Amino acid sequence: MKTAPDKDEQQRNRLKVLVLLLSLALIILIGTVFFHFVEGWSWIDSYFFAVVTLSTVGYGELVPATPLGRIGTTVLIFLSLGVFAVAVQQFGHFTMKRREKHTERLLSRLRHHPHDAHVTNPAPSSKNDPQ
Repeated sequence: MKTAPDKDEQQRNRLKVLVLLLSLALIILIGTVFFHFVEGWSWIDSYFFAVVTLSTVGYGELVPATPLGRIGTTVLIFLSLGVFAVAVQQFGHFTMKRREKHTERLLSRLRHHPHDAHVTNPAPSSKNDPQ
């Protein structure tokens, strides 16, 4: 059964993921609109360039020709690297927390596991004791 702090933490994690996804969508949208109007590219080319730049793939099919387009590309790169770094950090934090909870659950089971009554640690007998 989930406790209240677990539910609160789950809600915070969902909110963080939602904020990251919305940030990515907003960066793609802004990049798409920017390149459409500044470079005069079609909507699909502008979207493609924004996604390729955001993902750091950089196919090289489209290259900004205007100084403003080049400046916008560098801004898009820095924004996307920042969002990507936060996403990696959050994923690592989430993975670490899951592992900690799993370990705590295993340790709790070990602490509360009833010991078998028939298994004892017999005292050494004097026959086999090489004194």
